[in-house]
Order: sequence, then C-alpha cells, then structure tokens
Amino acid sequence: MGDQEERLGSEGLDSGAVVKTDDLCMEIDPPFQENIATAEDWRKALNRVVPAVVVLRTTATRSFDTESAAASYATGFIVDKSRGIILTNRHVVKPGPVVAEAMFLNREEVPVHPIYRDPVHDFGFFRYDPGAIQFLNYEEIPLAPEAACVGLEIRVVGNDSGEKVSILAGTLARLDRDAPHYKKDGYNDFNTFYMQAASGTKGGSSGSPVIDWQGRAVALNAGSKSSSASAFFLPLERVVRALRFIQKGSETYVDKWQAVSIPRGTLQVTFLHKGFDETRRLGLKTETEQIVRQASPAGETGMLVVESVVPGGPGYKHLEPGDVLVRVNGEVITQFLKLETLVDDSVSKNIELQIERGGTSKSLTLLVQDLHSITPDYFLEVSGAVIHPLSYQQARNFRFHCGLVYVAEPGYMLFRAGVPRHAIIKKFAGEEISYLEELITVISKLSRGARVPLEYISYMDRHRRKSVLVTVDRHEWYAPPQIYTRDNSTGLWIAKPALQRDSPFLSSGAKDVENMSRQPISLTGEHTCEGHVCEGNNQDFVDGVTNMETNCEDPSECASHQNASDGVLKKRRVEEDLSADGSVVADLSQNGTRETKLEKSSVTQDDMLMDFQGATAAAANASVAERVIEPTLVMFEVHVPPSCMLDGVHSQHFFGTGVIIYHSKDMGLVVVDKNTVAISASDVMLSFAAFPVEIPGEVVFLHPVHNYALISYDPSALGPVGGSVVRAAELLPEPALRRGDSVYLVGLSRSLQATSRKSVVTNPCAALNIGSADSPRYRATNMEVIELDTDFGSTFSGVIADEQGRVQAIWGSFSTQLKFGCSTSEDHQFVRGIPIYAISQVLHKIVSGANGPPLLINGVKRPMPLLRILEVELYPTLLSKARSFGLSDDWIQALVKKDPVRRQVLRVKGCLAGSKAENLLEQGDMVLAINKEPVTCFRDIENACQDLDKSNANDGKLHLTIFRQGQEVELLVGTNIRDGNGTARAINWCGCIVQDPHPAVRALGFLPEEGHGVYVARWCHGSPVHRYGLYALQWIVEINGKPTPNLDAFVDVTKELEHGEFVRVRTIHLNGKPRVLTLKQDLHYWPTWELRFDPNSAMWHRNIIKGLNCSTV
Repeated sequence: MGDQEERLGSEGLDSGAVVKTDDLCMEIDPPFQENIATAEDWRKALNRVVPAVVVLRTTATRSFDTESAAASYATGFIVDKSRGIILTNRHVVKPGPVVAEAMFLNREEVPVHPIYRDPVHDFGFFRYDPGAIQFLNYEEIPLAPEAACVGLEIRVVGNDSGEKVSILAGTLARLDRDAPHYKKDGYNDFNTFYMQAASGTKGGSSGSPVIDWQGRAVALNAGSKSSSASAFFLPLERVVRALRFIQKGSETYVDKWQAVSIPRGTLQVTFLHKGFDETRRLGLKTETEQIVRQASPAGETGMLVVESVVPGGPGYKHLEPGDVLVRVNGEVITQFLKLETLVDDSVSKNIELQIERGGTSKSLTLLVQDLHSITPDYFLEVSGAVIHPLSYQQARNFRFHCGLVYVAEPGYMLFRAGVPRHAIIKKFAGEEISYLEELITVISKLSRGARVPLEYISYMDRHRRKSVLVTVDRHEWYAPPQIYTRDNSTGLWIAKPALQRDSPFLSSGAKDVENMSRQPISLTGEHTCEGHVCEGNNQDFVDGVTNMETNCEDPSECASHQNASDGVLKKRRVEEDLSADGSVVADLSQNGTRETKLEKSSVTQDDMLMDFQGATAAAANASVAERVIEPTLVMFEVHVPPSCMLDGVHSQHFFGTGVIIYHSKDMGLVVVDKNTVAISASDVMLSFAAFPVEIPGEVVFLHPVHNYALISYDPSALGPVGGSVVRAAELLPEPALRRGDSVYLVGLSRSLQATSRKSVVTNPCAALNIGSADSPRYRATNMEVIELDTDFGSTFSGVIADEQGRVQAIWGSFSTQLKFGCSTSEDHQFVRGIPIYAISQVLHKIVSGANGPPLLINGVKRPMPLLRILEVELYPTLLSKARSFGLSDDWIQALVKKDPVRRQVLRVKGCLAGSKAENLLEQGDMVLAINKEPVTCFRDIENACQDLDKSNANDGKLHLTIFRQGQEVELLVGTNIRDGNGTARAINWCGCIVQDPHPAVRALGFLPEEGHGVYVARWCHGSPVHRYGLYALQWIVEINGKPTPNLDAFVDVTKELEHGEFVRVRTIHLNGKPRVLTLKQDLHYWPTWELRFDPNSAMWHRNIIKGLNCSTV
C-alpha cells in the first residue's frame, strides 16, 4: 500500500497519493507468551548490544540508480566479528559508488567497504578490519528471525536523529505489513512482509538492530512514517541466508576479499498478500480456497496476488495484475518467504506456476532469471552525467524494460539540452539507442562542439518521445568520458576510458572549431527561449560535479564557439560602411547592377534576403528606431557548467538581449549586461533577430566595474544571407542624455520579435546602491544609470535609442538580493539604462589595437584593453548633507559650479581588500578633487584614471584632495590595472572549487591576515568536503600547517598529499571566524584538477594535478 508519509530512513517523502486505509488496518494475531523480561535483563542485553552498534558515515560519490550523490549518517551492527561484517540497509550501502566509515562506541573509526547490497530487499553488508579496533571490547549480535512475534517487547539501538546512540522502546504489533512505499521514482522494497512497531525512529536510525531482551536481533530497522510513531522493520530470514553465503567465502578477515555470488532469482513480478475475501472477489474458486487453507499453516489469512509485471521480464504477457498464485512446482504457496526461496533456488531453471485468473485456472512454465543480471554494476560518466542500464528497481517503478539507457544524473551537457533525470535515451545523433554500448559508440564519433539531436522518454510522459538538441562540450569542463565498473572484491568502482584515443570526441576543441560555425542551427519555429533573464539551478546537481552548492552550512537536504570561415561564404557581396564610431554597418540596399547570371541556389538566397529585409520592415506600427535597431539585436542563452560556477554566480541558466556593436567579415561583437553573461567560464548561444540562426559566442571582455560584457561571434557562421542582413548598431555616446529627453526603448520579445515603446528619461544619472549578496557575486558599483518613466518590466532588456535608431544606452538587467529578517533572502532583478560611452571606449581599443595581452578571437590574436581602476567603492552624498559634516562653503560652491545638476560629493564606502588604495582611504572620506580639479561623479574619476595612462605620471597614483573628520587631506592613492578576462583559473580539490578571491569578495573589505588564502566558491555533493563539512564562503589559509596564500602555493601543497591521507585544514570564514577541520582525501573518485583559460587558443583546459592514475582519470 502506498503512503505519502513513509520514509526511507532520512530520505525525502513520496509525492504520490496518500492511501488512508493503511492507517486503519488492524490484525488479530494468535496469543503470545507473556514477556517476563526484567529491567536487569534489558540492562544486560543492552550492555552487550550497544558496543556492537556503529555509526556509519556514508558518502555516495555519484548518483546511481535510485540514489543521488550525497553524504549521510546511518547505523549498522556487527554480525560477524572475526570476518568484520556489518549489517545495515541497502539504501545505506548504496547501489553505486560509496565511501564509508564506521565509528564505534568509543569513537574509534575504521574505513568500511561494501561487499553486498541486495537487489530487492533493504539490506546490505559492509566489511571492516577487526584488527583496527584496539580499545573496545565488543561481541557480534546474533540474528534470530524466528524470535519475532506479535507483542514482543523490543529495543531499537542506533544513531537516531544523529545522536550517536539512542535506545527506543516499542512492541511488535504486526509481522505481515505490506512493504512500505517510499518514492515513485526511488528505491522501494517489495515481495516481502515487514514488521511494524510504534518505536518512533527518525533519520539516522536506518540499519539499527531491533533486539529482544536476550540481545538478539529479530529484525532490521528500515523506515518510518513521519506523521506517526510507526517504524518499519525488515525480517531477517533472507539476511541470514545471504550472510551464510558470505561466510562461506572466508573464515576470517582477509585484505583481499573474495567476492561471493549469492544466488538470486526473479520473474520480474511484484506480488501483494491479499486476504481471502479479496481473492474471492478477484475470482478465486471456493474449492481452491479450501485446498489452500488446508495446505497452509494455521492462521493463514490470504494469498499472493500479482500486482505488476515488468515489461520484457519472464512473467511479461504470461502473468497479469489480479492473478492469484496457487501453486509453484506443485506446492501451495501463500507466503513471500517460501516463494522467494523457491525462486532463488531455481535460477536459470523453469518453474511451474498455477494461478487463477477471474475464476479460470491456468498453468504456466516460466524461466527464472538471474536477478543480478538486471542489476547494473557499471555506468558511463560524460560531462558530469551518469548513464547506465535501467535497473530492475527503476524498471519496476517506471514500467520500462530492464537494460534501457537510463539517465541517473543529467550532468551538464544533457541538462543544458533539457534532458531530465530519470530519462530514457531512445535515439542519439540519428541512431536508435537500446543499450549503453550503442550510446558510447555514437559518442565516440562526435567532435567537440558538435550539435546533434537526442530523443528520450520519461516515465511522466511515457507515450511520447521528446526531441532536444545536445551540444557536445567544446571546452574541457569535465574529464573525458569514463566507464566505472564495480569491483566486488574491493568494493570500489574502477574507472577506465570509455573511448579510444583516436576518437574525435577526445581531440582538442580548438581543432574542431569548424563543427558549429559551418552548421548554424536555423530556427524555423518559435524560439525556445522562455524570456526569463535568469533561470535557477534545478538539479540535485554532481563530476561527480553536477551538484554544486555555495551554502556555508550542512544542507539537510546543479555551447561551443567555432571560428573557422567557410570559403563559400566569401562569395557574398555586401557593401559595408565604416561608421564614425568604428562599427561596421551592413548596407541593406539591393545592388541593381548585380550579375544576372546566377545559379539556382543563388537566386534562392536573393529571394531569402529580400524576404528577411521585408520582414524586418514589415511592422506597420514600428517606429523608425525599431526598424533600425531590430537587425542589431541578439537573444542570449547562457549556460554555466556546474564544474566551474565561479565568482559566486547564482544560476546555471540565463537569458537576455544584447546589441551588436561591431560587425565585419572577421569579427562580430555583441554587448550585453553581466546579469546575462556573469562569468567568462560560460557557454553562450546567440539567436539573431534579423535572421533565424543560432550560433555560439565567446566571452572576450567582462568589465570589472560596469555591468556589461562583450561577446564575440564568427560572422561567417551566419551564412551569406544572414551576414547580409545582420548589422551593427550605430553608437551615440555624446551628447549625454538629460532629464526629459524622449527616447525609444527597443528589445526582443520571447518570440524574437522586436518590441519598442517611446519613453522619457526621468533621471539620467541615478547612482546605484546594491548591497552584497549572502554569497558574494558581481554587483554594479560606482555606476550611474538611466531611469525611464515607463518600461516593459524587470525581465525585458534591450537598448535605449534616439528617433534615428542610434544607441545611447543599453537597457540592462541588474541582480540584487532582497533580505527579509536575519536569515531569509530572495534574488531579484531590475533593469536600468547603462550609458554607451564606456562601452564605446573599450570597443575603440579592441578594434584599433589595445595595449593588453592578446586573445584569440575567430582565429586572430587581438590585443585586449587593460583598465586602470581606483578600487574604491564610492557613493554620492548631497552637498546639503556634506555641509552638516563640516564641508566648507568654498568647496560647496566649487562643486556646485562644476556640476550644478547633481550637487553632490562622492564619499568612500570602502576599499577593496588587497587594492593599492587600501589603508589610505577610510570609510566616510569625501573625495573633493583629483589633481586640484573638483570631482562630482564616477565618470570624473574614470577620466582621471585614463589620463594617468596617457601621461604615465605619478607612477599610477592619483593626487586626491579629501575631506576627513573636518580636515582637508592631500593623498597620493595608487590605482590598479585590471583586464577583462574575469576569473581564468580554478582548482577542484576534494570536491570544492577553489579560486583567487574575486572582486565581490574583496569588496567586503576583508582578507585573512594569514596571507589572504584561496577562496572556496562551491562544493560538490558526494565529495569529501561534503562529507567533512568544508563548505563555501571561506578561505583556506593552511593545509597541514603549510600556508596557502595563493593558487600556486595551494597546488604545491595539495599535490604532495596522498590518497586516503587525513588532512588538517585551517579556514577563515567571510565573517572572520577561524576554524580547523580534518578531511580524508579521496583521489579515486575525486582527483585534484585545474581548469584554466588559455588566451592563445581561447579554450578552457582541464589538467590533472594529482590522481591515482592520471591516464584513466
């Protein structure tokens, strides 16, 4: 019976329907002998039992089958001391890769390794080295399944609610409860009875022994009901059988465990035990019932009835739901235990079944299948995705064939395409997929950056295939595809390369640049963008690194650019005019003297060109500004790989609108806000309003202060027609907008249609004041933005233009965080105008040649601009307020004369930690003048910094006149040189993403005194840092007493650490609180690797720093 509130240990609840009849079910059992145990008997029993109960700390390093990657606590108990065998639940042992430790009563800790997990029932075994326990006397707990009876007083001893040792009392009330139903898409036990008692167990007590007064385990605690005190216990008969098989493998503990095969058979049929009244209603004959009653033990209350049959299994098309089982091999069977014993003893043999279906007796001969053969023991990991054959457990849940290609975790590449967890892949790159090996063969033929279709089905919509477009990672966000196979002798999952070395998939992305630029994706239907500027992370997302978190507390519980040009595209004839601001504007007029001797395909291209030109100007009500701007607009879809969510980026998926500011045959540049393109480690796809095509873009410049980014694209990827109709906007940086000016706000709708409205500037110089987020991320500072009287809402971005369609500002999105109380916050966004002057200056430097390091853009190395910045956060104060602080009338008059509109003075809010201005300027200082020239706005300071570059005077220092505590002070304040690369290097160590402190962190004004340290930006589910609690929002300043002031020092320290070594880590939290913790390094599942951007190839490369076997990791 399903119940919404039944829990698998500490796992989540099922969202299915609540079955109320289960709560009302009562049974009358035979009388039981009165319990005569005294308090002293229980005390003696518990003294023997408690030392043999251990706390299990398990870490599922990958999502697999029914389980997600996670770290958790549970309970186990010793059932064989000499061999070192611990009994616990299957959902604790996990079906996939797991790392675990057992902590005994005296806090001695030993590593444990899985040796068996039952494919169906909720039990499994770990093993440990008994010789490692030196300071505790304990004995194994005997198993006594025959001692269980209704009315038996019991104790549940375990790690209930994480309390290490809890002893809960109860009385067995039922021995024939239906197996609890936990989740519709997760693990569920079946084909067995469960016991029930009101012992009130909670999370952490999974795997606890249920003992009687003699200290014997009579059952195994498995789950509970959150709405009541009911707990569910697994009977031990099948546990005893499995343990005996394991014990036959060795008399004592040995280092090299010999894997033991435990015969398990299946018909892929689920039975339920129904009362005789119900079986009669299903058609059971009266005479058959009498035969069954006579052949069954006294007190039998019902029979086994078929509930479901898995498609493709031995019972498929032979058995049906509602069939009543009468005999197996001529013997009357009414209990699960007898049926399972017969099936397990008949693996690969035929058995005879007699059933009754609607009053008709039928005899069937079925072949018993090996249950282990449909229980996967290997998986493919590609781009963070975990894919393996569909297990019997999930096939039963979803009613699919066993062995289909099942997505246990979509990772990045599949998540980016929209493939959900639990999907079944049916077709990939045009080839039907039935087995995992077929999928691997298809992947091996793909090149980096390729875009191929994929079809899948899901259990939620099983009758329709869904088609998506998968983009193979061009950058090396993840390790090459690997096959992990379980080694039953060690309990480890061994990785090996999934592809041959000559596979195109393994070639460098730089060599596969042509794969996408020559094959742009035309959008013939409605655009897939949903119009949201930002879409949150909706994964339980693991690289094991698909699951990423920034939480600093333990949770109780997320496109490729091609640069080659096609020779055919060089044939297009487009007249280009170079505008005054350096942008290239395509002439849309048709040349009447064009050659008339054309091939048929060329005529078609001309027809298409005229169609798209006509479509651009077709809107009868469109303003001149809209018609001019529309061919310059671009819709962005941005994905951030979970393996490198740097700089506090708060989502994996962003949408937004940008505008083309440069377009030539060699390079196109689009400007967009940084709430759309937040970091350089991103995959960007561009959809053009002027032509239905989707091509990749690459981040080439992120302004360190202003809220904009520049994205390049390859114009040749647009094709002849697209390259003709797409053009760059004309920029109008001067004159600056003033209050009351009429402007046009133009952007793109969800369907890539231009939308515009006339508006009025209400404030051309509104200063932003955005507070720091809980997890520091980019926030616009030292910026004046434009406010309009009307717009299209907080999700609409675009440009502000004059009546002629000249761009005066981009209408960009800003991210902020609204805080409610002390612990609650919510991400929000708003839109404002960003003046075009700063963008125009950087564009000019890129086009004309800058003085910075080169960056490969479309196969050409171009020097990129460097920016001189005063790394001080400022805010404006009205002169009326400044007068109250003691500012003299002379200075007030000078500032009013300099800027009669703003009438303000800039004050220091704080200096970025580690900047050259730190310790020189103080909070509250008023900046009056630079080089004796009054300053009143942020642009004055930016201009002064640029003048330093031109004059090379003062060694890069500004001569500031400030007002501090009633005194005028003259200071020489240093400036910092910053590039537009953003964070270009990160390291994954033990599952945490480590980087240099980014500007949003330094803006808090604090870096650890211990040499700054490296900053933990993210952590991964199922990793060592998840297990030991090294979460984000803190600096690592020491490892094993060795300082780690920067990434180079961090690499030098960590590469000396060995696999399985315990490491002492000293951290400093953002709030300044120091902490020391230890964690155990796991190089088997979590090698140390580095992700670094190479400007010479415009590629992100992944390099192993430390691993067990770098050639296979």
